[in-house]
Amino acid sequence: MVPLAHTAVLKNYLDVSRRLNLNPYQLLSSAEIYPAHLNDYKQRIPVDNAIRLLEKSAELSGCDVFGLYMAEERQLADFGELSLLLSYQHTLRDALQTIVRYRNLINNALEICLEEVGNIVIIRIEVISDISDYSRQSIELAVGITHRFCAALLSQKWKPLSVHFNHSAPKDLSVHQRIFGCNLEFGSEFNGIVCTIAELDKTNPQSNTAMADHAQRYLDIDLLHNENESSIIFDIRKSIYLLLPMGRATIAQVSHTHGVNVRTLQRRLEAANTSFSTLINDVRRVLVLRYLRNPNYSLSQVSDILGYAMPSSFTRWFISQFGVSPTSWRNSHRITQPA
Repeated sequence: MVPLAHTAVLKNYLDVSRRLNLNPYQLLSSAEIYPAHLNDYKQRIPVDNAIRLLEKSAELSGCDVFGLYMAEERQLADFGELSLLLSYQHTLRDALQTIVRYRNLINNALEICLEEVGNIVIIRIEVISDISDYSRQSIELAVGITHRFCAALLSQKWKPLSVHFNHSAPKDLSVHQRIFGCNLEFGSEFNGIVCTIAELDKTNPQSNTAMADHAQRYLDIDLLHNENESSIIFDIRKSIYLLLPMGRATIAQVSHTHGVNVRTLQRRLEAANTSFSTLINDVRRVLVLRYLRNPNYSLSQVSDILGYAMPSSFTRWFISQFGVSPTSWRNSHRITQPA
């Protein structure tokens, strides 16, 4: 299945591209996205096309914060029918869990997970597609939209502790600082936002249980239709992307995340001619190159993130997949690991 997104995610593309002196319609056409698509927020487009569009636009404009510029213009109403349900949730936690539940209605390449560690909450965010290369612009767009949503729901009283990105920092941090207004961590283990539990449990001033229930009944029809069309393989891969760096990418945990038992998940994967171990391996092949390109991570750290108890096991796996050792791969790409 091709991962899809509503054209609503590109709602502000025309304004941002024009501001940066680009020809938006030419770029949209080259990505097989046409003006008529943008006029229908329910229209679905291949995520790969949208990702390539953002990266190409950033490259041609020389603007490495293209995705953030787009996120800065987004409003709560841009979530379409889902905005009604989100607007009436009791707390920010309830609203984010609602996004997790209905994320496929927005973009089935989007994966969000809330991880509580003591009094801290990590909101992990990933955009997962068939493109193997990491997309800085789509990640910053997704994290930026999530941040904007939290601020809008709490009437601008949203105070995260920090915002994290896998990728390196840009030369100019002014846009990031203006939008997020908190500590910024680049070259981080994850993409996402960190806040306190107290922040997550802040009450939404507009909460209304009756209206939320009404909106949910309406949206559940769309969700059922969307889930019937979704790919079990792609959904499991998305879960593994988030759970693997957390040390929780076991078949038991992934089954629990999807509300089924282990045997049911195994049968579904067998019916799709694959297995859980195959999907784990596929995700590791993508993530390992992302982390090896990051000089902030030693090989032992990369090994641990990918779920290997011993660095030697990680090295054997890497050689079997890429034909060279991770050290040789880093040397050939001129990446120096920390001492």
